[in-house]
Amino acid sequence: MAKQSGLLKYSGNLGGISHYKMKGVKDDLARVANGPSKEQIATDPKFKRTRENNAEFGVSAKVGKSMRVSLASVIKNFADPQVAGRITKMFKAINLEGVGDRGKRPIDISLNKEKLVGFEFDKITSFSTIFTAPFSFTENAARNESTLSVPSFVPLDYINAPSGATHFRILNGISVLSDVRWDNATKNFEVVEPELNTVNILQYSNYLPLDSPLAGTTTVVATLPGSPTMTADVSAANVIGIEFYQEVNGSYYLFASGNAMKIANVF
Repeated sequence: MAKQSGLLKYSGNLGGISHYKMKGVKDDLARVANGPSKEQIATDPKFKRTRENNAEFGVSAKVGKSMRVSLASVIKNFADPQVAGRITKMFKAINLEGVGDRGKRPIDISLNKEKLVGFEFDKITSFSTIFTAPFSFTENAARNESTLSVPSFVPLDYINAPSGATHFRILNGISVLSDVRWDNATKNFEVVEPELNTVNILQYSNYLPLDSPLAGTTTVVATLPGSPTMTADVSAANVIGIEFYQEVNGSYYLFASGNAMKIANVF
């Protein structure tokens, strides 16, 4: 990957070199533009392996999008610019574990739940370094509710808050993700449980002061809307997050940075 320098700025193809921008990267990038045509890749037997790789990368990105859609209302507060690619990579790792022909291997999250646990939505501002107090999750037998419990603690001892923050909130969120498998009838990857896929709930604690010890256990209960019946082909990714605020005259203003979220449990 080359970087473009100098005063001349343009995008597109010039002299066999393609110039482009990438989200999260300051510099202009360049690469050789020549290569096989779209039609060649789609039909030429020499590109069979490429078509297989593209199909599996595409379904990994599709599952990643499902997660991002289910967390869309909050993910912008927690994620780094490369989060979409990192999520796709996480699901591609599950795809590589799938049993089947290349290009048709499934993404069975239900069989690989541990591969999601610990994923940080911001690789620099990680939840694990921002919030170090003990916590635990308990899901109900129906797998449609999660209870987050945080025992009493002193926030200033266990939270690395940004300068100027006066309060914080803890997030307990559930993102339901369906397994995705190849369908010989449609000749495509299909979501096994489309009605459950992307069902979500995001539940916050009250605004909690940073400068005062928290007495008792802070509990945040997240219940999926309608208490759906969960099948063996869906998994519930349970996220925990922390947002920081500054209180001014009774109003709370969310900080643009310093917030963090991770997948803490999958059930």
